[in-house]
Amino acid sequence: MRILGISGSLRRDSYNTALLRHAGELFEGEGAQFELYTGLRDIPPFDEDQETDAPEAVERLRAAIAEADGVFFVTPEYNSSVPGALKNALDWVSRPIATNTIRNKPIAVIGASTGGFGAVWAQAELRKVLGAMGARVVDGEVAVGHAMDRFDSLGQLDEPSLEEQVREVVRQLVFEAESADVAHEGQRVDHRHDAVARDSGKRARDSNGHSLPKSVRKPPRTTRYSSPPTRARLSRAPTAG
Repeated sequence: MRILGISGSLRRDSYNTALLRHAGELFEGEGAQFELYTGLRDIPPFDEDQETDAPEAVERLRAAIAEADGVFFVTPEYNSSVPGALKNALDWVSRPIATNTIRNKPIAVIGASTGGFGAVWAQAELRKVLGAMGARVVDGEVAVGHAMDRFDSLGQLDEPSLEEQVREVVRQLVFEAESADVAHEGQRVDHRHDAVARDSGKRARDSNGHSLPKSVRKPPRTTRYSSPPTRARLSRAPTAG
């Protein structure tokens, strides 16, 4: 399983990128392969005239999302909303809307800020944008407020309760990605069986070309998968301290 991590911050010593790297270690602890996307700075301003012939940096981002089983976003909050560079990149990814590479992709969002509220407004805005793009946004929120006091010298979260909340969102995304893989495999199995059924129907005729009774035919077995169980929403992390 491959998880793509995207930070909404371009700053070299970003708290959100540090949080993303920490989450990446947790993903690897769950058996997933984690990749940190580093090309956000290279994405040009969105231009609708180029959406079908996008710049190379945009195509690389689209391909990275397509190859991932899930995407994990960590965002700061600028002026009570999503950073412009991240929103711009998602505008590129959203096209074409019906077949964009993030549609039906499991994603999760957390965030950090130096203020007391942990980028909760930016997280809400980002979930809304991703939902409009057709992504499968998993439940779970982690708001790391006063981020300058939450990391040790190695860039690791130094508050166990926050780390456990991040771990829970990580596990939810892994679960959703695994469920999506199972569902897709089930659809592929059903399509193969449907093809076998059609072929069997063509062959199920006697020597005179008449259809044989249905009781003579053997319908293919199909595989079905139940929907994943409903998950309770995670409690919000403390936004003051």
